[in-house]
Amino acid sequence: MRRRVITGAVVTATGLAFLTAVPGSAVAEPGNAVDYTVVAADGASAAEATAAIKAAGGTIVTGNDAVGVYRVTSSDTKFSTKATKSGALIGASERRAIGKAPNGLEKVEKSGHNKGASSAKGTKLDPLDDKLWGLKMIRADKARKIESGNRGVTVGILDTGLDASNPDLAPHFSAKLSRNFAPDMTDIDGPCEVASCLDPVGTDDGGHGTHVAGTVGAAANGVGVSGVAPDVTLVELKAGQDSGYFFLDPVVNGLTHAADAGLDVVNMSFYVDPWLYNCTANPADSPEDQAEQRAIIAGMKRALNYAHRKGVTLVGALGNNAEDLGKPRTDTSSPDYGADPYERPIDNSSCWDLPAEGPHVIGVSSVGPSGKKSDFSNYGLEQISVAAPGGFARDYFGTPQYNLPANRILSTYPLKVLIEEGLADEAGNITPAGTGLAFKDCTKAGKCGYYTYLQGTSMASPHAAGVAALIVSRYGKPDWRRGGLTLDPNVVERQLYKTAAEQACPTPRLVSYANEGRPAEWDAYCEGGKNFNGFYGYGIVDAYAAVGGR
Repeated sequence: MRRRVITGAVVTATGLAFLTAVPGSAVAEPGNAVDYTVVAADGASAAEATAAIKAAGGTIVTGNDAVGVYRVTSSDTKFSTKATKSGALIGASERRAIGKAPNGLEKVEKSGHNKGASSAKGTKLDPLDDKLWGLKMIRADKARKIESGNRGVTVGILDTGLDASNPDLAPHFSAKLSRNFAPDMTDIDGPCEVASCLDPVGTDDGGHGTHVAGTVGAAANGVGVSGVAPDVTLVELKAGQDSGYFFLDPVVNGLTHAADAGLDVVNMSFYVDPWLYNCTANPADSPEDQAEQRAIIAGMKRALNYAHRKGVTLVGALGNNAEDLGKPRTDTSSPDYGADPYERPIDNSSCWDLPAEGPHVIGVSSVGPSGKKSDFSNYGLEQISVAAPGGFARDYFGTPQYNLPANRILSTYPLKVLIEEGLADEAGNITPAGTGLAFKDCTKAGKCGYYTYLQGTSMASPHAAGVAALIVSRYGKPDWRRGGLTLDPNVVERQLYKTAAEQACPTPRLVSYANEGRPAEWDAYCEGGKNFNGFYGYGIVDAYAAVGGR
């Protein structure tokens, strides 16, 4: 999961929350319409929710009846209070500029350039594939000799967008199925690129989604890199802001669209802002914040259940907080906008990291090229399902390979973002600062693609999603209603787990990352046996075994 690093400036964020009225907070003057997001109570019908919104003085602009989330306008200054008092609604949130963009854990370190040398020594498939140690680790290079993916299998990239101009993503990108659910918000994303502030599909001003998409399904076409499932269809589900925030409203809309459009797999490399953990009634939180979190929990669970019920295999990143999700530490990072974060002791029985701990989500931890759990990766018996390559810059401590860019994950990336990060210039050339961190590769026709290294469970999850897509491609049945192939997500999940390469806990089980420069708080204890444990779950995903190889 990633949050963009914004240097040299403090920016504000538009909050999407579900709050009761906050004493002393700003309210609209009579006659000035204000935007809200409203969540219906559990068990409330669409008709009941609609009536309650109207009775509270609101007008529905858009509604998602499948999960009970509504975009509402009202000029009534008491709308939020009235909505919260209604038995048919959980709460209402004013959409307003608050807070600041958070820093990201996955910032690429500039030290240790190796001029693009790679730790991988596998079969060279595309020009940059020799740098994809993750492809070799999960045997995706061998898997494509049996199954490279079927165009009738669709993978939704629920993320910041997808740069379809990249020649590795363009061949199998479905503009028809793609949607943007997250209009730019100038307070966090900067000036809108288009008048409507709704970026066209096939663009990505954040970069994160494009990187994820390349790992899942970059084409094996003789340029750049190839993905785990290079022949599946990629679908953009833009639910993340350019700045890296993921709010509930666009996330649930993306999930329900994926379900209704018949997508087979959805990758989710994020957590829903502003709470690292959403708790039902954390005593450290105000009643208003408690109501907000209960609404996020309800909305996410409904959306995930809806997608799973309609045949979507859900894959999610476990997160980069270096903690056991079954034994969470005190949360000191939330809320990540709207107010200063404060200490929140987390009760594991009533708090959830979403979507990773949501229903039907295949939770993925991250490993480095040595197979060691990445220092930043969350873990734990409670939620982990499998492990996958996500990068670990500080892997191989004590060797020349320590802290090299090649220990991360290389994938597709937008030129625009590389320019903003100083890794490429306006002419499209890699800068000295980008040497060893970013790459350019062009087709014979002169169409150029761009690539960079990132690390995180965000990068591990799409490796698993790609294997899931191969499973659907290999064993799926014709979808007579929508076309293409389909396979029960429960079947996909079982095959993914059954074929993962089992990894025992390390000896000793308590792993210290002190040599890598991490505090004792990052020490990780691995529980469980070889067949299932807190670091690797059922094992590291294995694409070759998943499609029938041995």
